Amino acid sequence: MELMAERLESLKAGIIGGLSLILAFLITSLVNNLMLGQYFPLLIMDKSNLVNLHFLLSGLIAGFSGFLFGVTYRYIIRVDTNPQLKSGGVFAFGLVRGLTQIEVGWGSGTILPFLVLAGESILWFALAAIVLDMTIKIGWLKPFLSIDTKL
Repeated sequence: MELMAERLESLKAGIIGGLSLILAFLITSLVNNLMLGQYFPLLIMDKSNLVNLHFLLSGLIAGFSGFLFGVTYRYIIRVDTNPQLKSGGVFAFGLVRGLTQIEVGWGSGTILPFLVLAGESILWFALAAIVLDMTIKIGWLKPFLSIDTKL
């Protein structure tokens, strides 16, 4: 029974993380189009077809990445208050996504827009971590209890 309760909490953490990243994706897409697009045209979406396959696929990937982050973050932080664990989880996920974007941009001749996207990736996961921490703090989500604390 205890194992099923832990799985449900992990599912909740994944859903919260996924929704957080989808929201961050939507916000940063809006900021990219309205503000950063004038400096980096590569960041602008096709205005004639705002909801296209690329945009939907990017949103789904962000949501799935957030789901995986939420589940993993819950296990990373457990009941610890160690800030290095929290920031390490954020940077692990954010840098994996961000460095991949930099690698893609490396051959394009203009790296700066891809550096912006890499920073955006870290921001996404930092926002998801803040939301997950808040939901744990208010009791909507229970932290993972390590084996040591269960004994």
